[in-house]
Amino acid sequence: MGAVRREDFVPQNWRDYAYRDEPLPIGKEQTISAPHMVAIMCDLLCVEPRSHVLEIGTGSGYHAAVLAELAGKGTVYTIERFEALAEHASKLLPANVVIITGDGSLGLSEKAPFDRILVTCSAPEIPPPLLAQLKAGGRMVIPLGKEFQELYLVRKNRQIAKEAHGAVAFVLLVGKYGFPEAPHDEAANRLRF
Repeated sequence: MGAVRREDFVPQNWRDYAYRDEPLPIGKEQTISAPHMVAIMCDLLCVEPRSHVLEIGTGSGYHAAVLAELAGKGTVYTIERFEALAEHASKLLPANVVIITGDGSLGLSEKAPFDRILVTCSAPEIPPPLLAQLKAGGRMVIPLGKEFQELYLVRKNRQIAKEAHGAVAFVLLVGKYGFPEAPHDEAANRLRF
């Protein structure tokens, strides 16, 4: 995490707060996760050099940049539903990160299977396409729930093992296997990077 400058991934008017251990708004009613949460999720994910990683919810690109450092010569595919966020993140991310705009709850079947999958938005349940696209022996970290959310580590072996790792608060996964889209506050949707 020390190799990635968090201030580059927050809007200009929030840069003085870049290293506070709290989520910050990034536009489109989305947030950049608190540094401790990024660390916890990466620790649970156990990304190894050369890993083939899928991230759902690019946001500002910060988490993808940290994953790229951990994956080394591996590749991180990251899916963002907001084109403006994806476009901005693409200017900040290294060459081993590929950004796709679309419904993250569907995953990215054409690049599967993945060694690791990280979901940075809370889903009602584990999206079946993501589970199908996780390699045998792979790990997924995902928050589940709406009002009350819990962070889970999912391991795929002969059976699916799901272990809870505490209460969290994330924006909601919107898509076919997520929650329905809520109306947006136009003032919150303006990007000011």
